[in-house]
Order: sequence, then C-alpha cells, then structure tokens
Amino acid sequence: MRQQLERLARSPIAAAVGPAAAIWLLQAVVFPVPLGIVVRGITIGLLTAMIAVGAALVHRANRIVNFAQADLGYPPALFAAILVTQSGLNYWLGLALGLVASFVVGGLVELLFIRRFFRSPRLILTVATIGLGQLLAVLALLTVKHWHKFTPSQRVDAPWGIKVTIAPLTFDANQILVWVVTPVALFGIWFLLTRTKVGAQVRASAERSDRAALLGIRVKRLNTLVWAVAGLLAFTALWLRAGVFGLPVGAALSFGVLLRSIAALVIGRMTNLPCIVLSAIALGVLETAVTFGANTGEEGVVWVAIVVLAVLLLRRRSASRVDLDTTSSWQQATEVRAVPRELASLPEVRLVYWLGGALLVAVVLALPKWLSSAPLLKATSVTIFAIIGLSVVVLTGWAGQVSLGQMAFVATGGAVTAYATHQWSVDPVLAFALAALAGAAAAVVVGLPALRFRGFYLAVTTLAFALVATIYLLNPEFFDWVYVNRFDRQPLLRRIDITSTAAMFYVAVGALALTIALLRVVRRSRTGRVLLAMRENELGAQAYGIAPIRVKLTAFALSGAVAAFAGGLLTYQQQAFSLALHGPSESVNVFVSTVIGGVGSLAGGLFGALFTKGLGWFLPPEWVVLSSSVGVLFVLLMLPEGLGGAWFRVRDYWLRSVANGRGLTVPGLLNRATQPSPPADSEKDDAA
Repeated sequence: MRQQLERLARSPIAAAVGPAAAIWLLQAVVFPVPLGIVVRGITIGLLTAMIAVGAALVHRANRIVNFAQADLGYPPALFAAILVTQSGLNYWLGLALGLVASFVVGGLVELLFIRRFFRSPRLILTVATIGLGQLLAVLALLTVKHWHKFTPSQRVDAPWGIKVTIAPLTFDANQILVWVVTPVALFGIWFLLTRTKVGAQVRASAERSDRAALLGIRVKRLNTLVWAVAGLLAFTALWLRAGVFGLPVGAALSFGVLLRSIAALVIGRMTNLPCIVLSAIALGVLETAVTFGANTGEEGVVWVAIVVLAVLLLRRRSASRVDLDTTSSWQQATEVRAVPRELASLPEVRLVYWLGGALLVAVVLALPKWLSSAPLLKATSVTIFAIIGLSVVVLTGWAGQVSLGQMAFVATGGAVTAYATHQWSVDPVLAFALAALAGAAAAVVVGLPALRFRGFYLAVTTLAFALVATIYLLNPEFFDWVYVNRFDRQPLLRRIDITSTAAMFYVAVGALALTIALLRVVRRSRTGRVLLAMRENELGAQAYGIAPIRVKLTAFALSGAVAAFAGGLLTYQQQAFSLALHGPSESVNVFVSTVIGGVGSLAGGLFGALFTKGLGWFLPPEWVVLSSSVGVLFVLLMLPEGLGGAWFRVRDYWLRSVANGRGLTVPGLLNRATQPSPPADSEKDDAA
C-alpha cells in the first residue's frame, strides 16, 4: 500500500494536479466564498493560464522569462477592439484580423529583436524583453491616442446575449466564451508540443540547440514560430479579457497578473503545462477569494506571493536540467580592470585624470546655480537612484545573485528613517545609519531562504518579497509604526542646515561619493575577491575553503545596507515616506537601469541612473521612450556590456594609444582587447 502511494505521488497526474489541489484546499479552508466568486476566479485563472503557457513556450525556446508576453497581444487586441467598437466591424472578422496580426507581431518581434540577442547571456535577453514590453505598450497607446473616441476600458461584447446566474454573480456570454475558448486553445498547445513533429523539435532545441542544428532542425526558424504562437496566445487572452473587464490601461500585464503567471510557471517547473494551467486557475480563485473578503484589493496579491515563496522553499533540492540555471548564464559582468601601474604613473595619464576630476567637481558645485528648484530636485533624485544602482552592482554584478526586489530594501530604509526622525528626532546621520542596519537585516532575512536558488528562481523570490513588503509589511494601513506624514529636515550633525534644495543636492552627491569610495575598498579587499570567485565558479571557490552561505549572505547584507541607505536619503529629500515610490515596478526599473548602465562596474550604477532617470525626467514627454523601451533595446543591442562597459572600452583605447606612443607593452590591455566572447551555445546550455 505504501509503495503504491509513493508511486502515485510521483506520477505525472499527481505532479500536475497536486499543487493546484493544495492551493484550492487553502482557499476553501481559509477563505471560503460563494460558488459564483469561485467561478469568477476560474475565469481570471484561465486568462492567466493563457499568458503563463505562452511564457512557458518562449522559455522552452530561449530559456528566458518573457516579461513582454502579454504585451505581444496588446497592440493587435487594441487594434481589433477599435475596429469592432468604433468602425462597426463584425466581431468574428475583428477576431480573425487580430489573430493574424498577433501571429505576425510575434514573429516580427523574434526576427527584429530577439534574434539579435541570440549570442547574448540570458540576463541581457531577459532585460530586453522588459524593454520590448514597454515598447509594445507605447505602440498600443499611440494607437488609442489617434482614435479619440476609444478608451481601453471599453468592453468588446460577444455577439450574442446569454446569461447564467451563479450566486451571487451573473455571467454573460463574454465569461462563457472564456470557459469555452481557453481550454480549447490550451489543449491545442499541449497537442502541438507533445504529439507533433514541431513539438519534438522545440523540445530538442530547448535541450541543446547545437545538437538540434546538427540533426537538421532549423533552430532560429523554430524560435520564430514559437514567438508567433506566443503572440497568438497573448492576443486571445487579451481579446477575451476585453469582453469581461475591458483592456488594461498602460501596459497589458499588471504586477498582480505578472506574479500570478510567474507563480504558475514556478509551480509547474516551467515545463509541466497541465500543472501550469491548473495552478494558474487555482491562484486566480485564491486571489479572487481573498479580495472578496478583504479591505483592499491588494491582499490577494500578497497571498499569491506567499504561495510562491512557500512553493520555492518546499521544493526538493534535486532539480532537472531545465531547472538548473548557472550563475554564468545570468551574468553580464565583464570585469573592469584598473589602470595598469605602468601607465598610471605617466604624466599625461595623471594630468587627464586630475583635469577630469576637477571638471567633474566644478560641474557638481555649479549645478545648483544653473538649475532652478524643480530640476535640482530631479538631479538629487537621480543621484540617490545611482546609489540604489550601486547596491544592484554589489549583489548582481559582484556576487551573481539576481534581485528584482531591490526597492523593498530601499523602502525599509525609508520607513526606518521616517520613524527615527519623527519618533526620536535623531540626527540625520544616525537615521541613515539605522536605515542601513535595517536594510542589511532585511536583506539577510531574504537571503537565507534564497540561498538554495539562483538565476530565475532567485529573481522570483526577491520579486515576491518586494510585493509582500511594499503591499503589506510596510503599509501604514496595517502597521501604525510606518510614518507617512511630512516632517522637517533636521540639521546635519546638529550644525549643517540642509533645508534648502541645494544643500540636499550636495548631501546626496557627498553620499554617492562616500558610497563609491567604501565599495571600492570592499572590491579591492579579500571580501570583494571572494564575491567574484563565487560568481565565476562556486564549486571551485568551495574547493579553496570558501563558505558559499557566508559569502552570499555578506553580499545580500552589503547590498541591502547600501539600498536602505539610499532609501533614507530619498525619504529625507521628499520629507515623507511614500510607499508609492517603492513599488515592484520600480524594482524592475532599477534592475534594468543598472544592467544597461553596466552591472559589472560601480560606474554602471551611475550611468544607468543618468540614462533612465535623468533622460526620463528631463526629456520632453514625447521623447521619454528614449530612456525606457527604445533606449533599453538600443543600448543592449549596441553596447551589450552597458554604458559603463563602453566608457571603459574608450578609456582602454586611449590607454593603448598612450602605451604605443611610449613604446610600452601592457599585457592587461592586450588581454582585455583580445578576450574572446563565450559561444552562444554554451551560454544557452548554461541557461538550461
């Protein structure tokens, strides 16, 4: 009997049904609701399943999490909805045109963008999908802008009037269409992957693209087909959603839906499609049930995040090849070498460095005289976000640990600073120190369960933590200690007045310089060398007696301290703690900013903040896309090492010219210039 039960537990049916059944049991026991609410949750879950399955398809082909999955169908869905609601086009004809358009859009996205990153690390390609999603959302909104009578929230009703009442709700033909179409579409995808030659080729290509190519499989053409099918799924989900809720405003995928989709992918280990579908449905029911009896609609998202964390912590350590994601596959961290000693002492090199430093200091000192109050406030914020970027460099660039929840540590520092300032009236220096300690402690708490994960699963863990922290743990609606009222800035060290905008700018610049100086010391110390050793080869570092747990927790603590310190500065600049500034979307933006700045060097944090925040705040509204979607894709395509990497390449080019003029041979510069890039297949295999 025992053996039979164990065999049943390991069966494919149990693997597919078990997690969803557990979530459903949790909902039924803790959050019982009427049957109509459950059915509404099933509707939401089915729409989520379409997005999750599309993301699973892309993961099979490219070993990435496609953050642009829902946005693939956003422009075609809006276009078709406009034709039906404003031009009087037949519902089914609009649906057919949308399906064709989404298939074409998905294929073009792969041909024009994704294929350009074929040889890039998975980190670069994942960040590229974030920029791609932003670009598709902008294109969709431009479509709406030029059609003044249409609003995205406008529903696209089904062509027949059928209603079914399941207490306490009444469901019309739009919901019924979801119940019918979604299972058919999902079954078609399952049949395609498991029962057709194309599906076998997709699986073979996912395992080893190089070997699949040797067998005659056209890997790139297959990837194009996968993205086209993913576009079909995204459009279908959004078209059905347009009938039930209307289309979303801004981006196709809110963070609640994003987390629900990612949770289903994690539960289904990215490959088990039945488990992904059933888990998405169960999570939709859970979130709907929690929201039904909650004071705020965000509590459902918190419970989804808790489920994600529980699944990740309870999963067995043994993993399949698909689950394994080596640190190197998520690296974009090319080591930046210091100026060689034989060149650093040359008069012309020293002169350039001294002149550059003097010019930088002069610009910083003069900036408050050139800018008015509002631009100077933005410049101060850019400086603070540069410090946040430095925290990402420490954790991701040095330690190889991917974090999508960095703003949760920033929020922790901000909340502690506001409380210490209001409750204890402490000196700002002490408040910032307390914020850094709190951020380090919070990062260690997150790092402890995250020690068993890497790559994508670590990113999901930190994202879930960010959602729980910013929606619940640091929400003044739940905890009285979170102080959100405005406060006055206290003198720095009881003597230095920092109430003016210019004074706060100088404080932020000084904090940035101090952080860079301290991190440079850390990087050159044994701790910095150990962090890089663990990033490059964890098993090799262990062989030399390096304790991986201690090293990773050190990286989390240092990164959390820097981020929380920046959070204290941001709160002090705003003179109030605002939870809206620390949402999960901002965490993703900070991560993207640092990657395009160059996550391998401290300069990357500064360049990333200047590019994304600086351009975003100072450019005219119609040009803001240059700092987000278009800018992200351009930088990643043209400068895969980031803006910081490009800066150091220019520096090395000049240093080589100086060395050649002096007749010197500098091995460091030669090695850097001739360093080969890793082959695409090995990178893709590492991501498997």
